[in-house]
Amino acid sequence: MNPGWNLQIRVLEIPYRDPFRIARDSHGAGGTMSTMIVELRSDLLPGLVGLGEGYPDAYYGETLATMPVVMDHLLGAVGPADLDTTAVEAAGAALEAIGAAFDRAIRGHGAAKCALDIALHDLAGKATGAPVHRLLGLSALIPPTDFTLGLDEPAVVAERARRAGRFPALKIKLGGPADLATLEAVRSVYGGPIRVDANTGWTPEIAAPLIPELVRLGVELIEQPFPARRYDWLLDLQSASPIPIVADESAVAIEDLDALVGIVDGVNVKLAKCGGVGPAARMLARARELGFRTFLGCMEETSVGIAASAAVASLAEWVDLDGCLLLADDPFEGLELGDDCRWRLSDAPGLGVAARL
Repeated sequence: MNPGWNLQIRVLEIPYRDPFRIARDSHGAGGTMSTMIVELRSDLLPGLVGLGEGYPDAYYGETLATMPVVMDHLLGAVGPADLDTTAVEAAGAALEAIGAAFDRAIRGHGAAKCALDIALHDLAGKATGAPVHRLLGLSALIPPTDFTLGLDEPAVVAERARRAGRFPALKIKLGGPADLATLEAVRSVYGGPIRVDANTGWTPEIAAPLIPELVRLGVELIEQPFPARRYDWLLDLQSASPIPIVADESAVAIEDLDALVGIVDGVNVKLAKCGGVGPAARMLARARELGFRTFLGCMEETSVGIAASAAVASLAEWVDLDGCLLLADDPFEGLELGDDCRWRLSDAPGLGVAARL
């Protein structure tokens, strides 16, 4: 680590409100999530602390053990003087340059980069007096979030859907033996748009006969039905489907976008995959340039990660930023969800969130 930085890390293990399982076994048993919170200080900005969060997913090659090692390496590539906080515009350019230095230092490791990138944006925002979305030159007007329901028995998922009825859309995790029965049960209690996410759990033989049923049930989009690099399967399904297919595990970082042009209609950008606030903003902007429909997603993060994601949400058509709502206890405060299910982006400097006392 470069002298002049002080990094403190804390692992949080927080139970879910309801069991939360997805089709990928590597995601865990569904009872508790684990995430890493960082506090970053600079000798050049005394008294200020940047909060960050990185949610490691073993599917992408990261764990709670790898993240501290990688973060030390990343901070060794930049110094406190690289974070120009003389003005909002200068800070924005400096943050982008630091992100480029991180990418030169090591490939991948999105969660580790994400934790530091969020903390740096929070620090720069506090130093300049600007909220993170303003550092990025983005609007505070963002789409509403949907609400996600994990894999479970159809009747259980339907009851959770009934309780979440105020949300303008629901995202239903699929990839199990009762997918159609689950959707039928949800539709019986919920009249709004349904988004489905198979988390790589389908094959073409499973997906093809489901498409007419999904159309009948009013499904708005299908997220990552197949394994990550099965572009051939994705292309065949999108060609046959009137419902947009959205790449998630196939769209980890900005360099993945070109290969997906003409393959799927949409991409799901997540800060913990691509490396943080700045990389997500650039990936969303590039996706729009390439003609993709844009979906901004999240992991099961606290308000730290969700506030950072909300800062770039004006670049997305669809928003799935419900991670902190899935938790039994969120140890941070300051991020507020409006009655319209839109996260409120305040004028508070940085992320606008802090640990609850």
